[in-house]
Amino acid sequence: MKTLVIANQKGGVGKTSTLVHLAFDFAERGLKVAVIDLDTQGNASFTLSVHKSEIAASSLFGDVAEFDLAPIDNIAVIAADGRLADLEKLALEDAATAFRASIATIAAQGFDVCLIDTAPSLGNAMASALLAADFVASPIELEAYALQGIKKMNSTIAAIKKANAKLQFLGMIPSKVDGRNPRHTRHLAELLAAYPALIMPTPIGYRSSIADALASHCPVWEIRKTSARAATKEVRAMTQHIHDKMEIA
Repeated sequence: MKTLVIANQKGGVGKTSTLVHLAFDFAERGLKVAVIDLDTQGNASFTLSVHKSEIAASSLFGDVAEFDLAPIDNIAVIAADGRLADLEKLALEDAATAFRASIATIAAQGFDVCLIDTAPSLGNAMASALLAADFVASPIELEAYALQGIKKMNSTIAAIKKANAKLQFLGMIPSKVDGRNPRHTRHLAELLAAYPALIMPTPIGYRSSIADALASHCPVWEIRKTSARAATKEVRAMTQHIHDKMEIA
């Protein structure tokens, strides 16, 4: 099983949209996908609610117990719950150890991929996810703080890699890009020049059809409106790129 964390220490950058579309895309490829929602807002749990299991995300950090995760249409969701807010009371070592054991339990059930959504802060949940993961990817907005965001995420990953050497940073996904905004165009060019290996070549435009899809519990390619065509092309390019980078069989 390959485990991918979607993370950024800034909110509203498209993390959940990225994760949800990866889940839909991978499931359509015939992969068995586990989704863990570690964001107390529970947005991924909402969009993927038809795939929700009886397992609460906070339970993955407790005493390790066997549990069965049955996918619906190739996706099984471990939904966010209010007790995730209590994770900061735990020692990181204890939380991370329990979470790694839970990931091993999921892997033993034959899942091909585990996708983990995180809150926009480096707490015990995100740190535990990164300590257990094979890959991390970070959606970003093309605003003035994007460069600082890359530096911050790079520092976080470098620190985590000291304890999890297998962790690979797939890079930043430019998200909510307004192609008519000169500032976005300029910032994307600056980021590509400064970090050519860290910016994915798959920017996602700022498109209402993506929000429509999330609200409708479906991928954007199932939205029947003309504006969804461009969004579908962009999102499919992103999911293909990540699929290839993860070398999923």
